[in-house]
Amino acid sequence: MIRLSTYKLTLISLIAALCVVGRLVFQFFIPNVQPVTAIIIISGALLGVVPAICIALITAYVTSLFLGMGIWTIWQMIAWGLIGCLAGLLGKWTARHQQLYLTIFSCFAAYLFGFILSIGTFTVGGNFLSYYVAGLPFDTWHAIGNVVFMIILYPVITRVFRIKQWYSD
Repeated sequence: MIRLSTYKLTLISLIAALCVVGRLVFQFFIPNVQPVTAIIIISGALLGVVPAICIALITAYVTSLFLGMGIWTIWQMIAWGLIGCLAGLLGKWTARHQQLYLTIFSCFAAYLFGFILSIGTFTVGGNFLSYYVAGLPFDTWHAIGNVVFMIILYPVITRVFRIKQWYSD
């Protein structure tokens, strides 16, 4: 059984709210350039697998309430959940140069996200290859956005987590 402290549940809720607001605010600027994936990766590396998956599920569900819900919501949950899980595992193995490794992973994660969403479309509408190839420019923008958000947000979020550690000692 997994037990989460009140602090961790509150932190998961706040980070999920940050993801929701970030996705809604950046929705109308450049397609697929949103801080959600980067925040899920950072959270997975710093908090662990379970909190990252929780953040991914909450974010996909709540943003779909605003942006429209459909079969893609399930595939977004799967994709972001898998990315959070991989980031949590990567966070356990990379203590040194963690920002560099997570930034590289965030670039890869954008294409993984697009691939998983293409699988979802294939299960409903067929024709996987044409849908996936048509989505590659959007995945590239997603990758660029992830790298930029990782460079900007990683130092800020890690500092916030370190502040909590100072108060808990």
